[in-house]
Amino acid sequence: MIESGAHSREPSASTHWPISLPLQLRVSMRRFAVGAGVCSMLFAGSVLAHHGWNEYDANKPLTLSGAVIDSGYDNPHGFVRMKAGDRTWRVILAPPSRMEARGLPRGTLKPGVAISVVGYPHRTDAQELRAERITVESGSAVELR
Repeated sequence: MIESGAHSREPSASTHWPISLPLQLRVSMRRFAVGAGVCSMLFAGSVLAHHGWNEYDANKPLTLSGAVIDSGYDNPHGFVRMKAGDRTWRVILAPPSRMEARGLPRGTLKPGVAISVVGYPHRTDAQELRAERITVESGSAVELR
């Protein structure tokens, strides 16, 4: 029979921890570590879900001129559908807060408004462009990046 004391094989607190910490503190530290891990995974997921700009060919800048069909100031990026020549383009804009801060307020890109957009074509979607600059009718150019 093994008696408790010096010869006991039962793990002590010092077996798992370099210093003896109160149980409540150890539980709090574990909860913090788990919470930090969960937050890291959620943040990493949102970063991976956001598209990369390498989908657009920066070596082939395009300038499109035409009329707005419709637009949206949705996050994470605004958009415009525009008719340029015989094609309809989906133009990806900057985040709405940036566009408004740089002088392109919500409601400016109404259907029928003439615009000119400078940007880069999508590598695989021939109908999409990432805008770097937009000019509305006779206004000044708004830098989006």
